[in-house]
Amino acid sequence: MAYDLIVLGGGPGGYLAAERAGHAGLKTLLIEKRFLGGVCLNEGCVPSKALLYSAKIYDYARFSDHYGVTCEGVKFDHKAVLDRKKKVVNTLVSGIRMQMKANKVTVVEGEGIIDGKEGNDIVVKVGDERYTASRLIIATGSMPVMPPIPGVKENFEAGTVLTNREILDLAELPKELVIVGGGVIGLEMASYFNSAGSHVTVVEMMDKIAGPTDAEISKLLMKNYEAKGITFKLGAKVTEVKKDAVVYEQNGKVEEVKADKVLLSIGRRAVTQGVGLESLGVLTERGAIVTDRFMKTNIPNVYAVGDVNGKSMLAHTAYREAEVAVNNILGKKDIMRYNAIPAVIYTNPEVGSVGETEETAKAKGMDVEVANITMNYSGRYVAENEGGNGICKVIVDKKTRRMVGCHMLANYASEIIVSAGIMIETEMRIDDIKELVFPHPTVCEIVREGIFQL
Repeated sequence: MAYDLIVLGGGPGGYLAAERAGHAGLKTLLIEKRFLGGVCLNEGCVPSKALLYSAKIYDYARFSDHYGVTCEGVKFDHKAVLDRKKKVVNTLVSGIRMQMKANKVTVVEGEGIIDGKEGNDIVVKVGDERYTASRLIIATGSMPVMPPIPGVKENFEAGTVLTNREILDLAELPKELVIVGGGVIGLEMASYFNSAGSHVTVVEMMDKIAGPTDAEISKLLMKNYEAKGITFKLGAKVTEVKKDAVVYEQNGKVEEVKADKVLLSIGRRAVTQGVGLESLGVLTERGAIVTDRFMKTNIPNVYAVGDVNGKSMLAHTAYREAEVAVNNILGKKDIMRYNAIPAVIYTNPEVGSVGETEETAKAKGMDVEVANITMNYSGRYVAENEGGNGICKVIVDKKTRRMVGCHMLANYASEIIVSAGIMIETEMRIDDIKELVFPHPTVCEIVREGIFQL
């Protein structure tokens, strides 16, 4: 069958591209191999947030005496939490299906493989079926990196080693959970399982957790986690995974830590193998599809959005890339910018980041000044976060007097950071930000307060 547009992959970038294209009147086909909604909705962003919210409610109940409330007999029911998570996912997947139908998008479930061109049209096969379109958006996403560490493959097959897919459906809470990798996924799962009752050890090769997160915030988050009983092994390289332990090397010494389950969380790689890119000659670099600021590949009328281009493995980045791709397909010139994309780690407390950190700004030779203030400047934060320690850092370019970065450790960070992102995206000067009126009392006032510290 012939279409105006084929979208290969039904994750955030894929389904939003299909929705926007269908709404604009393009005859659109969406092909998804596994689950509509992709990793984000089924095995990542959304289900993990459902788990983390349950854990946060449990923590509030356990420590409610800080707020003058006494709770007795509070129990954590992991099975009930998983059941709720499934309901959340099913509800949202149903919503996507409704959106596809409403925008007249044809959805085909199966493995789509690009099969070259037929005249000016691109051919994609799904089993024995053959589809053609004048334009193609590749949105095949990413998958967990499985390192060639002795014991990983065998113990993955045995069910001891897990990735993000398996950990979110783990039927029983492990007594000892070892997480290999202190990035976003690893830290969020550490937060959940720690609250749920597991003893968690995080083994990280770098000398800090949370990857590119501001160094000071990273240290504060780790200190907070350690106070909750989470153990960290930094500068540690895993050398072997046994059925009941993880072996690692740290400071020249070989150590091991007991493990009932092991979560591998050392990164993700773009899914570019086995999708037929070679049939069109689509260019890849370091395993990801090369795209320009219009989301175009090196092949005319072929675009790539989301994790598969390796630029920013975040669902909200994929959403915007999808819009840019579809707008350009429709003849509406649009470009993708990556300088003001917010990132959040949904730990308890949360981490919110956007733009340059102190470290990246200085590495680029930028002359910046930094406001670093405690979250206790916010009356709302103090009222609702008894004993919580948090900070907000605002990074300003001295030459232009514009905000170039904002980073915070605090609950509500996930909802606040977008305001800083808007300020960076629109290149607001700090004098303009000072004139904005924020509602009071709100935690987001902290951003404006930070500006006044400069």
